[in-house]
Amino acid sequence: MENQMEMSEFILLGLTNLQELWCFLFILFLMMYLASMLGNGAIMDMVMAEPRLHTPMYFFLGNLSCLDIFYSTVTVPKMLAGFLSVYQTISFTDCLSQLHFFHFLGSSEVILLAVMAYDRYMAICNPLRYMLVMNPQVCLLLAAATWTTGFLHSLLHTVMTSRLHFCGRNRVHHFFCDIKPLLSLACSSTRLNLRLLNIVTGTIALTPFIITLLSYLYIISFLFLKVQSWDGRRKAFSTCTSHLTVVTLLYVPVLINYMTHSVGGSSEREMIMTLMYTIVTPVLNPLIYTLRNQEVKSVLRKALGRKLLPGKKLIK
Repeated sequence: MENQMEMSEFILLGLTNLQELWCFLFILFLMMYLASMLGNGAIMDMVMAEPRLHTPMYFFLGNLSCLDIFYSTVTVPKMLAGFLSVYQTISFTDCLSQLHFFHFLGSSEVILLAVMAYDRYMAICNPLRYMLVMNPQVCLLLAAATWTTGFLHSLLHTVMTSRLHFCGRNRVHHFFCDIKPLLSLACSSTRLNLRLLNIVTGTIALTPFIITLLSYLYIISFLFLKVQSWDGRRKAFSTCTSHLTVVTLLYVPVLINYMTHSVGGSSEREMIMTLMYTIVTPVLNPLIYTLRNQEVKSVLRKALGRKLLPGKKLIK
């Protein structure tokens, strides 16, 4: 409450102060946001409606698409509104809420990618035990643990940020309320917040990364040592390539943004990195999984055929 009396609102400075670019950027990011909603929504619809996709891999893929939809929605609509007004204000409460949900969904996605890597390891390296180990109860437990861990991690940062004093500057050099831009505006000491950011967030980011890396090291060694057929290796690699691409697109900008120690670093660089995993990656994820997955493409063609030609089955 004390913080809200001292600083009732912040001003988001957005991506750029060049107003001649606002119209172009508004249209660009609006189209990308709509593409993300449609693509990820289509994957969720396919996973729920198609019995062939009721497997652990597609269950986690549905969770990933759900996270991507919410993840983009936390930041993109507010950013789009900023292109339509000179001053983009956000209340202290809304700012903390945006910070909380951004890190909640982002950290959940990082953990989920590690779970998906472990799923691929079990499917390829232990196919006989795969359905026994990755049974529906275990999948639900892993998904619940993923979302819960992300929520608790975000709650820690939200509570610690809410305890800071903001009594002077209120211009946030970003297009949404992130931790580092807010820490640079605080009047009180941010040493503990920075330590938590580097240690806790570093752990949340690096632990799933290590699990993912180890899973794929085991997969690669298994394929080259135990699988003699090139066709078998190709099929196994095809199921992993999509996931590895998504992991790379997410991890590289996240590690660049949150594993550095400074608060007042290059805001332009950080915003570009943030755009990668808040807008670009959610748009590309459905394309990556669809274009490289024959089963998803088959289900998609079937679904489109039912919608475009609803009477075809009846005619037959």
